[in-house]
Amino acid sequence: MSNNKYIDSLISEGDIPQFRELYGQNSELLHQQAIRYTKTLSRFKEIFGEKEVSVFSSPGRTEIGGNHTDHNHGRVLASAINLDNIAVAAKNNSNVIRIESSGYQSFEVDLNHLIPNENEFLTSNALVRGINARLNELGYKIGGFDAVIDGCVPKGSGLSSSASFEVLIGAIVSHLFNDGNIDPILNARIGQYAENVFFGKPCGLMDQVACSVGGLVIIDFADVTNPVVKKVNFDFESTGFSLVITDTQGDHTNLNDEYAVLPKEMKDVAAHLGCSVLRETTLEKVMDIAPSIRKKVGDRAILRAIHFECENDRVVDEVTALENNDFKKFLQLVIDSGHSSYMYNQNVYVANNIREQAVSLGLAYSELVLKGAGAWRVHGGGFAGTIQAFVPENLLDKYTTTLNHLFGAGSCHPLFIRQKGVVKLDF
Repeated sequence: MSNNKYIDSLISEGDIPQFRELYGQNSELLHQQAIRYTKTLSRFKEIFGEKEVSVFSSPGRTEIGGNHTDHNHGRVLASAINLDNIAVAAKNNSNVIRIESSGYQSFEVDLNHLIPNENEFLTSNALVRGINARLNELGYKIGGFDAVIDGCVPKGSGLSSSASFEVLIGAIVSHLFNDGNIDPILNARIGQYAENVFFGKPCGLMDQVACSVGGLVIIDFADVTNPVVKKVNFDFESTGFSLVITDTQGDHTNLNDEYAVLPKEMKDVAAHLGCSVLRETTLEKVMDIAPSIRKKVGDRAILRAIHFECENDRVVDEVTALENNDFKKFLQLVIDSGHSSYMYNQNVYVANNIREQAVSLGLAYSELVLKGAGAWRVHGGGFAGTIQAFVPENLLDKYTTTLNHLFGAGSCHPLFIRQKGVVKLDF
């Protein structure tokens, strides 16, 4: 990119076709994005000086179907969304990566040290180090660069701000040092590796794949070493519905045990059927063995196994409905998914703290507004955090007003499904 003034003028005028692909057709929103990019470019120049730069965008993601299925090798339906992280980046001809990110402390990563460090767990430094370590192991070129990042994927929102950041870093290294040749799925895998090994957090691959590939995707984890990813051809904009994520302002503190025990209970049921995960068995076999294992694994574990088997099949039904352009059936399947999560998977509130049921309350309000017209379900890990709804245009104002009244202004995020994954913008 040789003419930064040209880039500045394009962005300030909003005259970038790719903006419409990433953020939609709303002129006010496009203007806001133009201001955002211009400020990020200016900030880069203030901190790192005048350089030839590249500009990147990495989306957040939302889970459409497949609640708590990936960890037992099931299927998920996910999509990229228009909330994103953007970066302005340039080589610095050193072996040090320097990152300035809005709202966070600036940091550096020395590429001469590419081994995990427990003192660095749960930090952005660890993710950047892990991504470059893995790329180096795989024979890709790495090197120092400077970057300024502006994030609009809310942290803790269930929209995968961390996965968006991971594939953003991978894309920067891909384009600055490898001619953009790192495959999106590989980029996702590398992000997962960094999070597992260097960041110190076990995670599946759904988030990174959705952010990296973009659009609406079904991911089949039957073989976790080689998940099958397929784009779903469906135009959500033509439906007249908005995808709305609502932050219920729940407290995620002390939920690690809740998240950990859920896949464990599913796997406990699988083990009694001679399997390592529930994907290896069937609903019929779970129901057949249930009477003899109730006292061994507990009734909740069996209910969660029933949820998995039904939800795993439901993902296929959701995709079929979309491909057949049967949006009404799709909406009913989303509602069914939410009911299954609530009744069987039981990840809507914490059993030892029944006074706090923000997710339950959000779902109740959603049903009162949308019943017969839209769809609603718990989103992501559950217990606290976000809910998801498909809201028809004529109810969008009422829905967002109602939910913002309950949880506070700005809790609702009307979104759309973005067809592009992480990208380098072309000027």
